[in-house]
Formats: sequence, structure tokens, C-alpha cells
Amino acid sequence: MKIDRREFLHLAAGAITLPAVSRIARAQTYPSRPVRMIVPFAAGGPTDTFARLIAQLLSERLGKQFYVENITGAGGNTGIGQAAKANPDGNTILIAYSSYVTNPTLYTKIPYDPYKDFDPVTLAVTSTNVFSVNSSVPAKTVNDLVDLIRASAGKYSYAHGGVGTPSHLTGEQFRLSLGLDLVPVPYNGGGPMSASVVAGHTQIAFNPLAPALPQIKAGNIRALAVTSKARSESLPNVPTMMESGYPNIAGDTWVGVLVPAGTPKEIIALLNREIINSVTHPNMKERLATLGFEPVGDTPEEFAKQIKFEIETWGKVISRRGAR
Repeated sequence: MKIDRREFLHLAAGAITLPAVSRIARAQTYPSRPVRMIVPFAAGGPTDTFARLIAQLLSERLGKQFYVENITGAGGNTGIGQAAKANPDGNTILIAYSSYVTNPTLYTKIPYDPYKDFDPVTLAVTSTNVFSVNSSVPAKTVNDLVDLIRASAGKYSYAHGGVGTPSHLTGEQFRLSLGLDLVPVPYNGGGPMSASVVAGHTQIAFNPLAPALPQIKAGNIRALAVTSKARSESLPNVPTMMESGYPNIAGDTWVGVLVPAGTPKEIIALLNREIINSVTHPNMKERLATLGFEPVGDTPEEFAKQIKFEIETWGKVISRRGAR
């Protein structure tokens, strides 16, 4: 059968547009079945609670069930490793915590490559750490505290929630960068850590915001600074470490969304848009505030840059400290 030139060009143009049509159709039909959201930690924690809030909203907005599956173990590595092996079709989503960027250095071996195994969707929310002291400590500012520590070598200690946790790494960043004789005291989680500072067993901590707020309001501990880039809406009168004169002491905890590498770009774009719309909704912002979270919602490219920056930054702190 002979095809004339005009008909040939028409068919060729149609063939060229097929991939674009296919991509549009794929985005319009997603999700076609329930979507698994892997949380690499136990149920009940802040990351899990956030994931369940988002799962509910995505289910309502996209018309298919998004459900949370908790896969615990090895500081989050077990669940992240399973997510890395999932089919990149958009039907498996990883809800990652800050450990995603610290574990590559903290552990000798991990079951995922943070760069190659996942495509970022968005940094969803952040939570600052509060640099706080027991109310009996006379320091009113970070400078006051640094002077006290230097004047009394070995007298002061700081509590943290376990090796490799944000409270530990930020504390080590503070101690090492300033060359302070400050004793780190590990506790099994944020609750016992905060209780130690309230009781005065340890005088200092980089507390997660949510458990610190009630104690700050009750006057049991005093907030000297927050480690985020901007002041926290929950503590508007407390300066940042940068404002206090310590720009290199910084570190939010965060929850981000990633998908297995190779997930279609149009699905990533759809998830990015819907998650940002969810976390920035006024009602959702109020619920997040009770967990100590503030909404972010950035682009996949911005989140990828932050992951790289934090892996390098915390890697230096962990290596210098020799933490494993």
C-alpha cells in the first residue's frame, strides 16, 4: 500500500504525540489502586502521625485509598530498604525522617543508596530543635551559656535522645565547633531526655519542639534559641542560632516524601502538588502545629539539593565524632 507524503507526515506527527498523550493519561488515571505509604518507624510517633494525616487527605483528594504501613528496624533502614526495592509505579511512597540523611554515615552499611534509589517528591514539614536549659541555669542567651561552660570545664552536660538523633548531632555540632568541654548524656528517646533537663540531671538539651513547648510555658526550662533558619511560629520571641551569633549551628528535623527511582515524572508532579496543597491548608497547619511541625512543601529539585547538603554536613559531624 502506497502512502502519499501528506498522509505520512500526519502519521508521523501522531506517533510523536503518543508519548505525551500516554503521560497525560497515566497522570489522569493515577492512582488506579490503593497506595502504600511506608513509614520506617513504629506507629504513634510524629512521623507516623503526619503520614496518617496526609494519607487521609490524599485518599479524599485522589479518590483511592492511601494507607500507612509501618516497617520498623535499624533506625529506619529496614523500611527505607524495602521502599527502595518497590516497583516505581507510584503505588509505593516513602515517608522519610531526617535519619534518611544521617544513616548513610552513621551506619557501616545501609540497604539503600540515598541518591540513586529514590526520587524526591517534596520536603513536606520541618520541626525545629529548641536549645534549652534547666530554669536554674542563670544563662539568658546562648552567649551567656557559652561563657558559663568555658568558665566551668566539665561541669555542664547536655542530654540527647540517642546516638545519631537530631538532638545528639546538633549538640555535637555545637560542642565540637566551639571546642567546649561539654559532656553528652544519652537517653532512650526524646521523652526521657526532656525529663532529665526538667529535673536538672542534665542542664542543657537541643529539645524537639513539641515536647519542649509545655515545659517552656510552665517555666521548667528556658528556651535560648531555635536551630531553624527562621523563628518558630510557636516561639516567636525566641531568636534563631544565627541571630544569636552562631550561624553554623543549625538543624531542623523534617519529614519528606520520596518514591522509588524511576517513578513517572507526571506522578511525582501530581503527588508534589497534592501534598503541598494538603500541608498548607489552614486546617492542616493547625493540626501540624500541635505536632511541632511547620509546613514547607518545596519542589523535587529543591528537596534533592537539601538531601545532598545534609548528607555532607551531618556526615562531617558524625565522622569527626566517630559516632556509629
